[in-house]
Amino acid sequence: MSILERSLQDTVVAVTGAGGSIGGALARHLLSSGARVVAADLRPESLASLREEWHEDRLVTSVGDIRHEATSEAIIGAGVEAFGQVDSVVANAAIGFYGGLLDYSAQEVDLMVDVNVKGTVWLARAAVQQYRAQGSGGDIVIIGSVAGLLIGGGKEAVYSATKGAQINLGYALDRELRGEGIRTTTIAPAGVNTPFAAADGRFGDVDPSQGPFMEPTDIARAVDYTLRQPRRMRTEVWTTWSMAEEH
Repeated sequence: MSILERSLQDTVVAVTGAGGSIGGALARHLLSSGARVVAADLRPESLASLREEWHEDRLVTSVGDIRHEATSEAIIGAGVEAFGQVDSVVANAAIGFYGGLLDYSAQEVDLMVDVNVKGTVWLARAAVQQYRAQGSGGDIVIIGSVAGLLIGGGKEAVYSATKGAQINLGYALDRELRGEGIRTTTIAPAGVNTPFAAADGRFGDVDPSQGPFMEPTDIARAVDYTLRQPRRMRTEVWTTWSMAEEH
């Protein structure tokens, strides 16, 4: 691995939530860039199209609930078993519900906290354990949100709290791990044209595909740039917005 730049060719990247719009774009972009990918999701059918597009010498899939520690351990284990190592992880799996503080059910609150916060922690822990065993550093990329920086919309208090937790986790991990050559980056997008963005009336009658939003491929390119940075530098938090959005 060059100190001047990092090629993604044959590096191994684990992506959670790879069956969704952003996760799928991430996996496909990384694969097209020469990486080998561990694509993880809750449901096997969500990963079917990826499996059809890419052979097992480039792609391995892992199915499980990211709320449980064993799922992240299995994701890293799948990469090591298939490719001999894991170089980067992207904590992309997330869930959110739109509404006022009292509009969420207790089950929805638990789900947001467990997936967005604990799921990120479990993946980071499994990755760090593997990076230390390999002794060559690595990358942890967290897909957060501008909502976690107090510049999101209203009626998403609990979701914003989970995204704020991700951002603070990323900052703290950077301080803890950078001396070992492990970089931690949080990418915090604003609106992205996904079914997630369209759910629950978040944007009223606006169709995200017609609104001033980014595309999943834009987030994939941000992750690509983050992973390709020379090892001499790191990015802590990167907010991304469409040119038309205001904040």
